[in-house]
Amino acid sequence: MASVYIPVQNSEEEVRVALDQLPRDASDILDILKAEQAPLDLWLIIAREYFKQGKLEQFRQILEEGSSPEIDEYYADVRYERIAILNALGAYYSYLGKIETKQREKEEHFILATQFYNKASRIDIHEPSTWVGKGQLLLAKGEVDQAFNAFKIVLDGDRNNVPSLLGQACVEFNRGQFSDSLELYKRALQVNPDCPAAVRLGIGLCRYKMGQFEKAWQASHRVLELDPENVEALVALAILDLHTNAAAGIRKGMEKMQRAFELYPYCAMALNYLANHFFYTGQHFLVEQLTETALAVTNHGPTKSHSYYNLARSYHSKGDYDKAGVYYMASVKEISKPQEFIFPYYGLGQVQLKMGDLKSSLSNFEKVLEIYPDNCETLKVLGHIYVQLGQTGKALEFMRKATKIDPNDAQAFLDLGELLISSDAGAAQDCLKTARNLLKKEGQEVPIDVLNNLGILHFEKGEFELAQQTFREALGDGVWAAFIDGKEKAPSIDADASIFQYKDMNMFLQLEKEGHLVKLPWNKVTTLFNLARLLEQLHNTETAAIFYRLILFKYPDYVDAYLRLAALAKARNNLHLSIELVNDALKVNNKSPNALLMLGDLELKNDDWVKAKETFRAASEATEGKDSYATLSLGNWNYFAAIRNEKRNPKLEATHLEKSKELYTKVLAQHSSNLYAANGAGVVFAEKGHFDVSKDIFTQVQEAASGNIFVQMPDVWINLAHVYFAQGNFPLAVKMYQNCLRKFFNNTDSQILLYIARTQYEAEQWQDCKKTLMRAIHLAPSNYTLRFDAGVVMQKFSASTLQKPKKSVDEVRSTVGELENAVRLFKQLSAASSLHFHGFDEKKIDTHVEYCSHLLEAARVHLTAAEHEEQKIRQKQELARQMAIAEEARRKAEEQRKFQLERRMQEDELKRVKQQEEHFERIKEQWKSSTSGSKRRPLDIIDEEGGHSEKRRRKGGKKRRKDKHSRSRYETEEVEAEQMDYQEAPENEDADTFYRESTGHMNEQDDEENAQNPLEAVGLEDSDIEDEAAPADRRKRAWSESDDDEEQQERQPESSPRRENSADVQSDGEGDKPNGDLDDEE
Repeated sequence: MASVYIPVQNSEEEVRVALDQLPRDASDILDILKAEQAPLDLWLIIAREYFKQGKLEQFRQILEEGSSPEIDEYYADVRYERIAILNALGAYYSYLGKIETKQREKEEHFILATQFYNKASRIDIHEPSTWVGKGQLLLAKGEVDQAFNAFKIVLDGDRNNVPSLLGQACVEFNRGQFSDSLELYKRALQVNPDCPAAVRLGIGLCRYKMGQFEKAWQASHRVLELDPENVEALVALAILDLHTNAAAGIRKGMEKMQRAFELYPYCAMALNYLANHFFYTGQHFLVEQLTETALAVTNHGPTKSHSYYNLARSYHSKGDYDKAGVYYMASVKEISKPQEFIFPYYGLGQVQLKMGDLKSSLSNFEKVLEIYPDNCETLKVLGHIYVQLGQTGKALEFMRKATKIDPNDAQAFLDLGELLISSDAGAAQDCLKTARNLLKKEGQEVPIDVLNNLGILHFEKGEFELAQQTFREALGDGVWAAFIDGKEKAPSIDADASIFQYKDMNMFLQLEKEGHLVKLPWNKVTTLFNLARLLEQLHNTETAAIFYRLILFKYPDYVDAYLRLAALAKARNNLHLSIELVNDALKVNNKSPNALLMLGDLELKNDDWVKAKETFRAASEATEGKDSYATLSLGNWNYFAAIRNEKRNPKLEATHLEKSKELYTKVLAQHSSNLYAANGAGVVFAEKGHFDVSKDIFTQVQEAASGNIFVQMPDVWINLAHVYFAQGNFPLAVKMYQNCLRKFFNNTDSQILLYIARTQYEAEQWQDCKKTLMRAIHLAPSNYTLRFDAGVVMQKFSASTLQKPKKSVDEVRSTVGELENAVRLFKQLSAASSLHFHGFDEKKIDTHVEYCSHLLEAARVHLTAAEHEEQKIRQKQELARQMAIAEEARRKAEEQRKFQLERRMQEDELKRVKQQEEHFERIKEQWKSSTSGSKRRPLDIIDEEGGHSEKRRRKGGKKRRKDKHSRSRYETEEVEAEQMDYQEAPENEDADTFYRESTGHMNEQDDEENAQNPLEAVGLEDSDIEDEAAPADRRKRAWSESDDDEEQQERQPESSPRRENSADVQSDGEGDKPNGDLDDEE
């Protein structure tokens, strides 16, 4: 145990002072030193011991007292000790200035150090130690050249001054000129070969920095040979052993460090390495002691940097971020380049990140990344910093780079997944799945928070089954599994006691009595809460309530569970129980913003306006006005206060609206993307009549909400429809209401149906309005207001129908039915109006009953008259119908007769054309056969001409008889056609036209034939007859083009025998027979 002895004045006795038991108050030891007029070297020794123990204030107090004017006067003849004390103070303040972070204090410390050195110089300007101290001060200030000059001054006076040589070697070493530093160390050794072995340590250190590890080991080993107890040599050899990274080398290195510490507990390097060892063993008290001692005994920058780093790490691990940051900063300042020692930059960045100094933290981590560009940890930290700075793009870039560098780094995928949750839920889900698979592949347990986040992503995407599986995987086995699987059920509760079921914990006590293990670790509470929220979404509210109660059974201070139970009670319209549960939550935390806001909302719903306002104000004060929802709730309160139906004061209404607008604007100023505040501002503008402005706001909010899958805002759709309604655009308003009803409420919200009905009522669409109200009543049968509205609509429809100047029997009959329904409905409401719960005025309902009864009587009168009038109209319509049927039958019979007549005439005409063609062929044959006979008997020709003339006259008579016969036959056919029974025949105007044309054309042919036949009959030779016969033949053939080729071929053989017969008859003088035969055939 080191001690000093202070001689007692005027006595041979001495006062023994144990250096390790120095008093905490330096005044005690100062009184002894002054009283006994102790030598100044003892002052210096005790002060130095205080410094070694880290008691810097006592150290400074002793030295300042030792350099006071009183001491200077008393010890005027003692020069060296006085200089030593002043130099020690100068060195102390140089040290303080070196570690100080603030520039002003740093300069003050350096000024004091300079003053002490100057004072020492005034005692003896040539004292080398003073110049050496000044050189150290200048080196601390960064004035390397002047420091070199200070050491040079000493060397100029004494070229072989070893401390100056060593000082200059230190300057060169700090400059990075290791070879020059090595030469100076060698020179010092050459000047004094018998100098302490420690001088060779500089040589070994320079060799080490130059990468000459073998020579460095030799130099250190030589030191140990010369001085077996040389601590620095042991430390140097230990460091070289540690750098082998072999287990045996590390073990040998730590043994040497321990030996060095045993030899000299104040070796800075040994202390640093030992502190590093104890840091990993968790012995922070030893770490702090060792590093503080190391800092007290060394001025070497890199060594002090390691000491500060060890000390900073110790405080960092204990959560003392202020001290950790100070020591990290001190460590950084002791090194000139990050490449020399990068770890304090990383630690400093961590502390600054924790303290919220993002920019400084970013700067330090970027320095680390410059040296280690592929360090995944640094990349991940930089990603987190950029997220907090709002630069999500850069954050994603660093995170993705980290996952690419190490695809097996599960933590990198976890960090990337958490970053993507807010922007890309699908990619976040994939990253979390990858992280889970990597952890399972490595045999590690997947953290509950990872599974919890993955389950939430499934939940938000609507994948409820996968979400439930993930939550159950995170929870594992427990009592909750029995409730989910249906093995355990909540005990049945009477209807009278159902109000207390959300606060009943006896079920869990009963389970424990039955031997069930009812445990809920704290790290599973959040996941169980999320599972309960999922069950709420799946409409399994009973099991969800059991889970919330289980959480409260184990953790009665879990506020969110109270609030969810309150929400379930509110959904069941049990406001009393809901308020009671919220108050239970407030007993746990009376400044919980969520609980206060929910209580205010319930009080507002309960029509307790004053309490609601006070509650909202308390919520806002609890968050110091920073909670947007609290401000928004106050805005909503002012809006509802402005539009209250009772006692509406225009001035007060305008004041409330303006206040609500101010609060909504305040929220938007804090969060410009707050859709609810924008919606509220639009509502205020609509209330003030600025419909165009409010419509623009609602449209923008609707577009923003539609693009976000996490935001469901039916209110903005409803408000936009309200604006259309106020502007009189009823069809568009109805369409908007219907879209909202389908999109958000699955067509099951009675309130929106009431909005639709109101719009249809204003549009005078009475029947559509009634149908909409019937749908609403079906959804909310206990809502008597809907029934009243339905009765009013029936009444209004009936009145408007009866006011029409012209109305059908069906309309009047429908009116009677509607009025009967309305009367019955109003009578039902009149019976229930005694219950003030429904809020009906019995007198008003009786008025509606009387009015509808009066309308019903009038409608029945109208119905009787309308039915009588309708009967007359039906009789007239029946008579007209019978006449129309008879007329239609006559018309159809006439058309059928005409059609039959035209068809018969066409058939006869075709038959006559065929006969004429055959007759024409026979005449040609007769004409050819009579040509030769006419040359031999000219007189016969004359006789025959006369004979033919006679016969022609007879033929003409026969022809007239034929026409008469034909007319008789046609008239008979007309009579027969008129006697046919209502036969239908298609109208054929084309056939009629064709008949008329054909008849006219055939009459012309008959005239020509009558003119030509006499010449042919007498056999007169005419050169033009063939030319005239050819076109006639062509015309006749044109009429028979519709005949088939087979019919033409059949007629050809018939004409040949007739031509032979004609020739025979001609030769016998009976040439008129063919004409007679033709007439008979016709």
